[in-house]
Amino acid sequence: MLFVMRQPILCGQSSARLGQSVVRQWTAGKVNNTSVQTMMKRLIGDTRTRVHSHATRRMEVKRQTLKERLMAPTTGLPFNIGQGVVAGSALFGIGALCYYGLGLSNSAGIYERSMVWDQYVRDRIHTTYAYFGSGLGITAAAAVGALRSPAMMRMMSKNSMMSLLLTMGAMIGTGVIAQSIPYKEGFGTKQMAWALHCGVVGAVIAPLCLLGGPLILRAACYTAGIVGSLSAVAACAPSDKFLTMGGPLAIGLGVVFAASMGSMFLPPTTALGAGLFSLSLYGGLVLFSAFLLYDTQRIVRKAETHPVYADRPFDPINASISIYLDVINIFVRLVTILSMGGGRRK
Repeated sequence: MLFVMRQPILCGQSSARLGQSVVRQWTAGKVNNTSVQTMMKRLIGDTRTRVHSHATRRMEVKRQTLKERLMAPTTGLPFNIGQGVVAGSALFGIGALCYYGLGLSNSAGIYERSMVWDQYVRDRIHTTYAYFGSGLGITAAAAVGALRSPAMMRMMSKNSMMSLLLTMGAMIGTGVIAQSIPYKEGFGTKQMAWALHCGVVGAVIAPLCLLGGPLILRAACYTAGIVGSLSAVAACAPSDKFLTMGGPLAIGLGVVFAASMGSMFLPPTTALGAGLFSLSLYGGLVLFSAFLLYDTQRIVRKAETHPVYADRPFDPINASISIYLDVINIFVRLVTILSMGGGRRK
């Protein structure tokens, strides 16, 4: 009897009426036990069907709600989180610069170790940074040249998948070729491949110049400030402080790359698209800043430890390409952030 009377609460008015009818007829003696059993089976079957249907509808509503939430217009929270992460990273960098710059660390930094370097170590580092600066100059010249070529700008400004694959293939291909050629002093095949790689990168980022000279100049100044500050941190810190970050940085690079690919297919106006875009933009800025610390100390360590009479000499071009790509990625993200109004999407 209690079982029959509780079902209307779970299953609705039709089950309630059926249960009450069974009770009244059985009490009045109008039905026998067999009929009661038949009607009770019908009631139980109806109850189970309704409970299953109700649970199924609730699951469908939850799935639809999750999809709707992901594709709903963004509230701007991912961008606020990204800005907070960048601000926190900047404060951490300032603190690290003060800590290591004031000599509070017990271990000797690169700056202290440079006092006892042999001349060949100094020459290796000077040559590496000379190629680094020259590469940035070639990239800037190539960007200006591409900007003045309507045909080149049309090709670089296309948003098609084919154009994307071609540009990525050109950058990766020329970079791999440049790094695979053995290094020899003077201007040879490796130097030509390196210059071609820097020129291709400049042509690819040339459409950013359409955002305006003042904005590009601001981004370049901010990039120079970040690079100078991080280089100072790497120079003042112990010589192996950031060399242990290789594994986490590789994982972070995979995450940022996946987010960049996803943001190409999802508009940043949706919640999911905004999250991926913010991860690619702000997360990439923090990631490549950390890569700059890592690559700077890696270059110094290799310049110190590479044998003088090795079969393959120390390669300053390969060493410079790593920090060159870090700086390019930082610059591109700063341009994007400034074009959004400092991180506030319009």
